[in-house]
Amino acid sequence: MTPSYNRRIDPYIMQIMYGYAIMGATPGSPNPAAAWLRRMAALDGPAYRRIAQALENAVAEGELQPGDQIPPQREVARRLGIDFTTVTRAYALARERGLIEGTTGRGTFIRSRTDEGEAGLVDLSMNLPPPPAGLNLAALLRETTGAILARTDPATLMAYHPGAGSLAQRAAGAAWLAPSLGEVDPARIVIASGAQTVLSALLDHLTAPGDVIVAEAFAYPGLLATAARRGVRVVGCPLDAVGLEPEALAQLIAEHRPRLICCTPTFQNPTAASMDLARREAVVAVARASGVTIIEDDAYGLLPGAPMPALASLWPEGVFHVATTAKTLSPGLRLAYVVAPPGRAEGLAATLHAIAQMPPPLMAAVATSWIREGVAGRVLAGVREEAIARRALAAELLPGALGGLESLHVWLPGATADAAARERGLALVGAESFRAPGVTTEGLRISLGAAGKRATLARGLRALANLRA
Repeated sequence: MTPSYNRRIDPYIMQIMYGYAIMGATPGSPNPAAAWLRRMAALDGPAYRRIAQALENAVAEGELQPGDQIPPQREVARRLGIDFTTVTRAYALARERGLIEGTTGRGTFIRSRTDEGEAGLVDLSMNLPPPPAGLNLAALLRETTGAILARTDPATLMAYHPGAGSLAQRAAGAAWLAPSLGEVDPARIVIASGAQTVLSALLDHLTAPGDVIVAEAFAYPGLLATAARRGVRVVGCPLDAVGLEPEALAQLIAEHRPRLICCTPTFQNPTAASMDLARREAVVAVARASGVTIIEDDAYGLLPGAPMPALASLWPEGVFHVATTAKTLSPGLRLAYVVAPPGRAEGLAATLHAIAQMPPPLMAAVATSWIREGVAGRVLAGVREEAIARRALAAELLPGALGGLESLHVWLPGATADAAARERGLALVGAESFRAPGVTTEGLRISLGAAGKRATLARGLRALANLRA
């Protein structure tokens, strides 16, 4: 028999459930993720079990997704007219079922599957920046978007915008890139919706089918795929501990007469090698002597506490510099800043316009606001702090892994992603995803940022170390 306290609260629950059906959310709550509470009306049993079951059903059916915030316990208790301890018991049950996790000062969130129990998947394959230490990205994003919408006409914000970005956005990009590029004329900057879009546009803009480009022997998969679709042939240049080998690069240029050199000078993907200043100068000298344009994919260039000079700062006339917020701030803030050689920004902007029309206005506004107000710098510092801690963890558990102090990934030369790793619940990516044509060397890229928590990362790294023992 249903206890009397359930019969006592049921009429109240039914009343507010009717309100949910009309409004689609908890009455008076700014959080739409509270709408799952309406599911309690169709469930039987003690209130705490109905709350937990309603939550589980909402997750199972996709109403709630990983990362969604749910209301605080006191708010749920007040709105349902039940004791706070009942809601505490419900949330504890939901936590036992692996549905939610709470962080002091942030709130309670639907748990990511990659952060599940000991048998859950540990993602070491996706190269993401880790959550910034000491900061609440969700709160920062809410505050910034709210301020933008309060001061901007939504019709203007959501209309078509100049494809290269406004002057204010370009100026913000110049300020953001100053640590590695120095002072840059905003007129040389083009804003785009992510680095992959830029790489596609640059190959469209600078090459024709049948052309040759030189890339690193292990290169960004998006570049390899784009080149293949365009009929552009990729020639892999050998790498050593600090990146492209200048002598090999000069030989390949003389032999193949490429249109472009494509490289990642800081925390190269996937080997994590970083060019020192002497190597950067040597690579630029080879390219300048042969007149071959460089595409500098500098996704990670701002992560070091003391960024190295970008290749574009050493040879402004011959380098297209591509930087993205996805690796330094957040993958959801997909914005790229391209610094073109003097006089060449508008041509690239026209090609980008044909591919992607314009950068997303709201994301561009958020990035610009964050840079101007110093928020971007704080987020970058938080990402860097967490990256250093995770890199130290990798050094302890995988002592043979290669990578810099602040690198988001490390490289295990010679290792392979075998079936045993997958059976242990490890998501890995091997050398085959990065090899330029003709390269056969093995290796594993271990991404350190995708796991939501260091404890989850540590579990995955230990499992991988045990497999290699």
